Amino acid sequence: MPSRSQVALLVNANRRIARNVLAFRDGTCNVRKGEDGSVCFSATANFVGSGVLGAVGVVTLTRVKHRRELLFAALPILFAIHQFIEGFVWLGLDGILSPMVGHNMGAAFMLYAQGLLPFLLPLSVLLFEPTAKSRNRMLPFLVLGGATTLYILWALTAYPLQLYVKGNSIVYINQATNNTAVALFYVIATCGSLFFSKIRMMILFGAANLAILLAVMEVKRYAFTSLWCAYAAVASVIILAYFWKSHGDRPFLYA
Repeated sequence: MPSRSQVALLVNANRRIARNVLAFRDGTCNVRKGEDGSVCFSATANFVGSGVLGAVGVVTLTRVKHRRELLFAALPILFAIHQFIEGFVWLGLDGILSPMVGHNMGAAFMLYAQGLLPFLLPLSVLLFEPTAKSRNRMLPFLVLGGATTLYILWALTAYPLQLYVKGNSIVYINQATNNTAVALFYVIATCGSLFFSKIRMMILFGAANLAILLAVMEVKRYAFTSLWCAYAAVASVIILAYFWKSHGDRPFLYA
């Protein structure tokens, strides 16, 4: 599990990357330079990060030895696409792309971050588990994740998306999902299944994500969606490490 000082360094690095202060809501935006006069390079950071994660994801997929491993191995690629999408959000906010394009990219970012991830993550763990007994332990998290996903997908269509910058970070707000109960279900669905896995590296991945989540909640709770997804993407390097190290031990004899 990363130390508090390591997590703090990651958070501070993200602060240095984002320098524009802007407002963006319902397809309109107002962009201005940062308070120190510098111009934001967050789009560049997202695109570069996406490229690195994409490479990690491709290498991870080359180590897959069974179709049941595929969804979990694809997580780094999905995180790379996610970060790539947020780069277009920044381009829209910077006026390089139209405000509507930026807003639509923000909606796509939210769709994956809040609408799909609570279901995809426990599903990927369930598929990967080697025995019926261990897969059964994942079912409550999958059901909870599915219910959370359905609620959030409804909320994303029923309520307008609000985007703005606070403390040099993008804030994604939906009125129906911005509450403690939804956040709790979200965390249990996305992190809980990892802790009940038979695979040690999945537990490590869950611990890293939970540590990052708690750190973001402590430092920048208002920018949770953007920052946690970014650092969870970085933590997905653990997935590559697992697939690389365990290549000789897989595929499992699925029962």
